Amino acid sequence: MSEQPGAPIRHLKLKLLVLALLCAMPLGGSLSVLLTGITRVPLLAYCAASVVAFVLYAYDKQCAKSGRWRIPEKALHSVELLGGWPGALVAQQVLRHKTRKVSYLVWFWLIVAVHQAVWIDVLFLKVTFLNL
Repeated sequence: MSEQPGAPIRHLKLKLLVLALLCAMPLGGSLSVLLTGITRVPLLAYCAASVVAFVLYAYDKQCAKSGRWRIPEKALHSVELLGGWPGALVAQQVLRHKTRKVSYLVWFWLIVAVHQAVWIDVLFLKVTFLNL
């Protein structure tokens, strides 16, 4: 059963909670390295890449509707990997796009897990990729 465009997002409170929990470490870590004067790159990257990801999802959805050439999944995943996964996650729910193809979602959630692991390393283990 497909939902109508403009219909309310099902389980909105739960999805917002999941988004907040997933963004807590990247946001906290980005703010931590910003406030300690190390770098502002992670915060800027997450913001910019999330906007780009949302726009790409919207464009890809329009292409899918009109039968035009689509954005390659590798391109979408690349933007997600560069920090755009929060914007992609929001776009998936708001636009109802890229939410059913299992192979796509597996890669998406692996990218989210990699970001979580990096921030666990940065914030808690202190043996960071920044020291490489």
